Amino acid sequence: MSDPAGNDSYRKGEIEMEHGTPSIHQSVSGEIEQDLALLRTILASSSDIVFREFQMGDAQKAAIIFLDGMVNTVIVDSDIIRPLLRYGEAMLQKSSLSSASLESLLRNQVITAAQVSSGEQIQEAVDHVLSGDTVLLIDGVKKALFISAKGWGKRAVEEPATEAVIRGPREGFTENLLTNISLIRRRLRTPQLKIEGIQLGRLSKTDVAITYLSGVADDSIVEEVRKRVSRIDIDAILESGYVEELIEDNSFSIFPQVNYTERPDKIVANLLEGKVAILIDNTPFALIVPVTFFEMMQASEDYYQRYFISTLIRLLRYLFLVIALLLPSLYIALLTFHQEMLPTSLLLSAAASREAVPFPAIVEALLMEISFEALREAGVRLPRPVGQAVSIVGALVIGEASVSAGIVSAPMVIIVSITGIASFIIPSYSQAITIRLLRFPMMLLAGTLGLYGVLLGVLFILIHLARLRSFGVPYLSPLAPLHTSDLKDVLVRVPWWGMIRRSTESAKNNPRRMKGMLRPRPPKRGG
Repeated sequence: MSDPAGNDSYRKGEIEMEHGTPSIHQSVSGEIEQDLALLRTILASSSDIVFREFQMGDAQKAAIIFLDGMVNTVIVDSDIIRPLLRYGEAMLQKSSLSSASLESLLRNQVITAAQVSSGEQIQEAVDHVLSGDTVLLIDGVKKALFISAKGWGKRAVEEPATEAVIRGPREGFTENLLTNISLIRRRLRTPQLKIEGIQLGRLSKTDVAITYLSGVADDSIVEEVRKRVSRIDIDAILESGYVEELIEDNSFSIFPQVNYTERPDKIVANLLEGKVAILIDNTPFALIVPVTFFEMMQASEDYYQRYFISTLIRLLRYLFLVIALLLPSLYIALLTFHQEMLPTSLLLSAAASREAVPFPAIVEALLMEISFEALREAGVRLPRPVGQAVSIVGALVIGEASVSAGIVSAPMVIIVSITGIASFIIPSYSQAITIRLLRFPMMLLAGTLGLYGVLLGVLFILIHLARLRSFGVPYLSPLAPLHTSDLKDVLVRVPWWGMIRRSTESAKNNPRRMKGMLRPRPPKRGG
């Protein structure tokens, strides 16, 4: 192997090759030419890696290595290079300084950047460069200094597009982990808020933060989250969905066992309930564990509106949840097997509308449902203005043309439209997709076994939900097992002054939310 930098001090065999790439197994030597040659070999064929060599004073050589586009060059110039050049002569006069003393002098008196650390391994230097830090090498110093000067472009804090509210905060997470942590810190100004950092991905080295409230979250749940996240060994983590699939309890269940959100206020609300949040760099979606079925049906705005309005809207959600899952199946079962259950006038109207339709009800429903799902997916993938037009116009044109051509009946178009609208009312997108997928096997059961098949399908879903767990917490809690004190926030939402206690399952350490009864009392009238 020849020296890529043209330095005589580079010796063949200093880098062990593993799978075609250098394997780093050595410390910083203190000989700057040798260390730079090693780093140039490791970081070869990377045009965005900058090696800036200079001299402090007359003889002492130094070099900084950073990733162009991921550092703030203003900080590099003003807080690193300029102080080193300015104080180079003064440092040369201290010729009796040892390597450790010189390294301490650079960290504490020369470099003016806010965060400076050091390391002895070449591997550490490479990791810091690729993370956006600036690495400083000094001839004669057997340590590398790692200086934080990160400064890449990032998206501004905006309102989440997937979780819009009428009343509530408009801030949403971004792809920057530190920005997301600061949004949580602003809402929880307490030392009880703990944020444990870990890196996942052998190649991506993605920063992940496990967040919880000490003294509120159950210690066993926190430890289980640590265990599941720490055991992830994969080449790269590109989005929170990677982590979600690798930590959920039952990977074969269609129901989501990990919740996710773009809203910092929702994360904080769940932390106050004893939950654990997992924040991943490069994605605005944070994970929440554990989660229950009923929490998937709750929206942030439920807690910002008056309690009777929130209760009414929540009951409406559960009604349309049943409609989204069962309405097409019930229509198929009644028309195919149980016509005697329909009023005579309704039966005659349905029969007249289906007179020219050549398909049975099950085929008719599957055609319309698949077409509707395809239109919805096309509307999501196309550019937003075009996608909305395609979804609306496509549904109108296809529905009207299908009825006119006698392929489907008008009642079926109405059923499919109501079912599609119902699925949009479910706040959690992952839960809504689950209901949309379950609709198809329910339709097949209804088309083959009638209402008996629908009942079997519902029983199978309930049995599966009763067996499901999310980090050890029953998925149907607080109904199964029953916790009467937690029913205040399931089908209804009681006033805030009535929610004295937190969730029984996830906040065992500190179950009490407020001190005493805070119900407002009207002033007494004077006699």
